[in-house]
Amino acid sequence: MAMTDPLGDMLTRIRNGQQAKKDSVLSPASKLRSHVLEVLQREGYIRGFSEDATGAHPQLRIELKYFEGQPAIKHVARVSKPGRRVYSGSKELPVIRNGLGITIVSTPRGVLSDAEARAANVGGEVLAEVF
Repeated sequence: MAMTDPLGDMLTRIRNGQQAKKDSVLSPASKLRSHVLEVLQREGYIRGFSEDATGAHPQLRIELKYFEGQPAIKHVARVSKPGRRVYSGSKELPVIRNGLGITIVSTPRGVLSDAEARAANVGGEVLAEVF
């Protein structure tokens, strides 16, 4: 059966892996997923990721991050879903946890965090929120 929300699937794999205290999780590779993981790595929510090309389909190995035994990501949720797309201008980007969390936005300049999108004065599709 075809996957209807690949990004939501990756976020769920990260959430489940951190609840199970895994060091890393695997997810099928795509450009959008790689760009979202770059934002998470820049903002310090994951240790890193690498493309694992052993096998028929390339995979992304996501190295999860913990702080004093607790997951670095307390909450990760998909905002714009296949059934309901959510778009926001640069001035209306949501602020998560009074600035302690981030919103991941797909803009014409690439996938950015909410702070980077505000600085570049671009809006776009609100993909996910993380804190």
